[in-house]
Amino acid sequence: MYRLGRALVVVPLGLLCLAAAADPPKPPAPALVAVPAAPAVTAEVARLVETARQRFEARDAAGVLAHVSEQYRSAGFTKAAVRQQILAMFGLYQELRARVRLDAVEVVDGATWLYTTGEVSGRLPLMGWMTVLAWQREPEVVRREGADLRLFGFQD
Repeated sequence: MYRLGRALVVVPLGLLCLAAAADPPKPPAPALVAVPAAPAVTAEVARLVETARQRFEARDAAGVLAHVSEQYRSAGFTKAAVRQQILAMFGLYQELRARVRLDAVEVVDGATWLYTTGEVSGRLPLMGWMTVLAWQREPEVVRREGADLRLFGFQD
């Protein structure tokens, strides 16, 4: 009986020693603060979104991709994956329409974030128009590359 009691005391003490030797808990990451972007930046982002939307409806993959950084990374997507998606849509649908609303442009920790809501619809032979994609207030990061802003992603 004595040995069993001692074992019950030794095991918790061993766990306490291991816990004490482990890395101390990390404080939570500070909350990011978003501030509205300057009106000139907001206007530039709005032009980028509208130009990319027009190029998409014109079925101009190169024109759309000109607004995407070569370093684009977001949710596992790269610029090459975006290219494949666009080309697949162009191959499948006879016609495509895109409605995109710029909800906000903010600066977060020095990076420019934009939020959009929109819908892409496509027309299939014999089936007519259907929604291909729809989103609500989705964030994206843009950065300046040379003289232009380009979609950069969240670099996951």
